[in-house]
Amino acid sequence: MALPKGKISKSRRDKRRANWKLTLPGLVECPKCHEPKLPHRVCQSCGYYKNRTVIKVED
Repeated sequence: MALPKGKISKSRRDKRRANWKLTLPGLVECPKCHEPKLPHRVCQSCGYYKNRTVIKVED
């Protein structure tokens, strides 16, 4: 079985784990209502996608 060559210090271990972080999704502006939305998805506030209304949104 494989064995580690030497002890890895806590600081070295934690430096490696420091890059595990969440990133914000890339939001774009809806061309109709100008609300932020995810790209290539229907706008949740107005139901608009690709130059047409796809879903009806109740006010």
